[in-house]
Amino acid sequence: MREYITKKGELLLYRGNPNLEMLDNLSDGPGHLWHSSLDQGFRNAFPELVYQTATFWWFINDFDSLPRCISWRVNPNEFVVRASAWNLIGGFDNEYQGDFIKGIEIGYCLLRELGGVPLYISHLFPKNENTVNVSTYDRYLFYRKHFNVVHSKYMLIRQPLLNWPNEFRNFFRVKRNNSFQNKRFLPLKTLNPIDDDLDVCVVIPTMFRQEYTKRLLEDYSCQSYLPKKVIVVDATPLEYRDESLYDLELPFNFLVIWQISEGSCMARNEALQHCDGDYVIFGDDDIRIPPDFVENHLRFLITYNADGCNGRDIRATHYTNDLSDLQSYLLENGLSEQKSGVAHQFSNANSCVRTNWINKVRGNDINFDGGYGEDSDFGLRLLKSGAVLMYNPFSVNLHLKPPAGGYRFWSNENRVQKPWELGMPVKGLKPVPSPTIMYYNMKHFTSRQLKEYKYKYFLLYFAKRSQMLKRAFSIFKKFKQYNLSQWYAMRLIQRGERYE
Repeated sequence: MREYITKKGELLLYRGNPNLEMLDNLSDGPGHLWHSSLDQGFRNAFPELVYQTATFWWFINDFDSLPRCISWRVNPNEFVVRASAWNLIGGFDNEYQGDFIKGIEIGYCLLRELGGVPLYISHLFPKNENTVNVSTYDRYLFYRKHFNVVHSKYMLIRQPLLNWPNEFRNFFRVKRNNSFQNKRFLPLKTLNPIDDDLDVCVVIPTMFRQEYTKRLLEDYSCQSYLPKKVIVVDATPLEYRDESLYDLELPFNFLVIWQISEGSCMARNEALQHCDGDYVIFGDDDIRIPPDFVENHLRFLITYNADGCNGRDIRATHYTNDLSDLQSYLLENGLSEQKSGVAHQFSNANSCVRTNWINKVRGNDINFDGGYGEDSDFGLRLLKSGAVLMYNPFSVNLHLKPPAGGYRFWSNENRVQKPWELGMPVKGLKPVPSPTIMYYNMKHFTSRQLKEYKYKYFLLYFAKRSQMLKRAFSIFKKFKQYNLSQWYAMRLIQRGERYE
């Protein structure tokens, strides 16, 4: 490894011939490792990871046509890495037979296990063509190092029968190895102060939870860094609402929008039209937040130079818990066991994103209203646009999860038609899984990945031995429900994304 010392005195290590003029700017950003491997034959390399992850991981596919994006597929011969990160990684794992898998594992471990940020950077290294193949032995070795052995077994049975002798041989050759399965991760940075005057807008959709929303507004009024504006979009029907609850003296601009449209995605998009700050905080109506919540979101994004982040969402033991219960929890579960790094999910319960990135993706896809998956879709679309989303353990909320209210509410007496039904209401047979989950999968993943999702879905359905016989008799119904879910999802695909 060759060395480069930045103008700020940080030591970077590199292999190959990077454009050295880019390194100082890169070192000021969120990355721990930088490469141009997607231009060197590594794009979507090691597709066999699908047997473990199916459609359950944002980063199974590389993102296209971006000058910068999160990417873990690293060419081991051409990359730049912070010396501090390289020391934690411990170098290449020489138990592998091939060279390319060594770089791929470095990026994978950094992204998924160590709390790091590996970034593809266009033009950092020259383009070239590599034929990237992973041997059967290395494939099983990777799986045994990082996943439960059940995933190796699943991968084995998914191979063509003619390949089974070779698959079995390599499956048994590989011994369990824990070289990367440790509790070490990159240490958290000390958060920088807020030097600039930054404007923050807060978006809170609510329905049948006005008392909870009122308490959350009071929490925002006690923040060490006050938001510029808080926008509540309230879908509580007229006959159930109490408008006087929002007659509050608050130290920020406060706007209530009485929603006549349907769904939390539409609610957020309506609120976003009134957001004119530098950042937007998304929050659920049933959370409580400590006084440093907003400040720590801003300080985190400034310190890590990230484009957005998810906060730390703590589930209440009971919906009557308050901030004193949160404080007690944090005293026993502080930051010492927390890591940062790339966010692997997005939550509208507690997140903060730069406004310019929200404008790029145009807000929430309202096809998800009435279903599930809108948070994951929004986060993945941000990543596909080139944003760097990180996990922020400093901004903590207490999630109350009360038994009633919220946008999941539907009358038991008179069933409300959901937006995803598109005028074709569900009758006797219920589509399962949720058509909006199926829509999310179809939007973002390949046909091969969708196939593995289906296989895993039905395998998990039969996994409980105590119910195996009972479920065997319902298999035809289960297939019909799955096909019906696909049918509704395909109608959403054909209609395309919608934002208003």
